[in-house]
Amino acid sequence: MTEGHQLNKEPFLELVKHRTSCRAYRPDPVPKEALEKMVEAARLAPSACNRQPWRFAVVTDSATRMRLINESFLPGIPMRWAEHAGAIIALGMKRSPLTHQIANKISGVDYPLLDLGIAGEHLVLQAEELGLGTCWIGWIKPKAARRIIGWPRSIEVVSLITVGWPDGERQTRPRQSIDDITTWI
Repeated sequence: MTEGHQLNKEPFLELVKHRTSCRAYRPDPVPKEALEKMVEAARLAPSACNRQPWRFAVVTDSATRMRLINESFLPGIPMRWAEHAGAIIALGMKRSPLTHQIANKISGVDYPLLDLGIAGEHLVLQAEELGLGTCWIGWIKPKAARRIIGWPRSIEVVSLITVGWPDGERQTRPRQSIDDITTWI
């Protein structure tokens, strides 16, 4: 460490290490207060030019959750486990103004999509801290999800996140080493 500086303990790193995708949920409901904390964590995420392009739909109604699963999940991958999640949160992105779309084309970077990714990660890490499990699902039909949620065309559904109380132990997966993914200059 640099003289005079000391790193704090590592509760955040431990939280990140423990967080994995959860595909087995107990059928217990998720308290509204927990879902509100998750959305609050996402809302506080940074964004390019402070645009805050994100929109969230928190779906706890069982009939609507089943419609999302049956009508907006893409076929081919078994997703029946999602039926036991206490909530599904849709991550939506408000379309950018034309000037931002041009900047995205010039730079080759979709900044609103990056912003939404940061917000979504805040959301799932808050869930982890509360003892909830999550699984980020990109294998969806965005237009079907938008129709079920009732959002206007100006909001694009990017992904869905299942939320619930984990049923059983989750297994961490192997990660690449820091040396394999980092160049120090």
